Amino acid sequence: MREFWFRAALRVALILVCVLIGLAADALAPALALACALLLAGSLRDQYEIGRFDRWLNSTSDAELPDGAGQWEFLFAKLARRERNARQQREDLRSRLERMREASRAMPDGTLIMSRDELIEWLNPMAEEHLGLDGRRDIAMPILNLVRQPEFAEYLQSGDYGEPLSMPSPRQPGRTLQLRVVAFGDDQKLLLTRDITQLEKLETMRRDFVANVSHEMKTPLTVIHGFLETLEDALPELPQEQALSFIRMAQQQSVRLQRLVDDLLTLSALETDTPTPEEPVDMRNLLDIVLVETRALSSGRHTVTLDVDAAPGALLGCARDLRSALGNLASNAVRYTPDGGSVKLAWRVVDGCGEYSVTDNGIGIDAQHIPRLTERFYRVNRGRSRETGGTGLGLAIVKHVLERHQATLQIDSQPGQGSRFTVRFPARRTLPAL
Repeated sequence: MREFWFRAALRVALILVCVLIGLAADALAPALALACALLLAGSLRDQYEIGRFDRWLNSTSDAELPDGAGQWEFLFAKLARRERNARQQREDLRSRLERMREASRAMPDGTLIMSRDELIEWLNPMAEEHLGLDGRRDIAMPILNLVRQPEFAEYLQSGDYGEPLSMPSPRQPGRTLQLRVVAFGDDQKLLLTRDITQLEKLETMRRDFVANVSHEMKTPLTVIHGFLETLEDALPELPQEQALSFIRMAQQQSVRLQRLVDDLLTLSALETDTPTPEEPVDMRNLLDIVLVETRALSSGRHTVTLDVDAAPGALLGCARDLRSALGNLASNAVRYTPDGGSVKLAWRVVDGCGEYSVTDNGIGIDAQHIPRLTERFYRVNRGRSRETGGTGLGLAIVKHVLERHQATLQIDSQPGQGSRFTVRFPARRTLPAL
């Protein structure tokens, strides 16, 4: 700016010099003419530069500021610097806004901004999905005209947003949303939406699990407590044989309780993310162990056989978990096969994949129950399961073991004809004989 005023002062000084020279030389008229010429030339130059500047201001393109001459060069240069800085700031703001938009699109929760009149000002794609809205069509629309659940209208108009609202999804049956409103700015509201369907399912499973465990433990504990009270009150009068009978029944219930606790601990360990050590497991030895345990459980009431390839090979995995899973499938077959029936265990390698199967000619399973068999405490026949000593956790344990070994379980069954449980292990886990 100092340079601008210096150049202006220099022009005025030059005109005054011309006038003084004219006075000294008695030639005032030519001096004044020269001064006027200088003023006119400067004015024309200024008008020319102002015109260029005006055209630049009216330009719709991002053209660079023109170069000026004289004092205009300094002004144009300063304006050019400001323009570059402003343009850089606009680019930075545009970049930040785009990053914010990308972040909002990537958010797993829905976000919606409302005005003081509860008109939709902006929303991200997840809010569109949760509430069934259209981000282009529904802008500036009253949200209560689009989301018509009475509980939502009551929550929004209450002004009490201390606790979130849970409600069914307006566009996705069977799904549950959690909504929270946050007031901000000039009476604006931020609506946050979250799909909590899976969380609700997990909470329901947790409640059912606690209830089932309590119920399963209550029965044996009640029996044991009752027998102990009877023995305590009437032991001197009880015949020895009857007292021993009570003790044996209490012992059976304690064994059942112990089995339930063991299965719960096993299931808890499998459901954690703690990795288990893996090693090549000799299938011949493992199947022989399962066969011995299955025959012991049957106590001669069934025909239990084992069909194994000549070279069964090995399986990469956790020997303890595999023994538990394969043994559970075999023991289930024994429990649900009437006396005199048969249980056949088999192992073979098919196209490089290991295949373990358990086939029985027991009571079978109706098709409607098959998808739920691996749920914890799910029983087709609760009374029969308890009578046979089942805990209701065997197939849940099988499911988790197979998931850890990337194996699949296929169940084929017909009521009254028997069942076949087939486990297939991936080829990368099937190894040659040790």
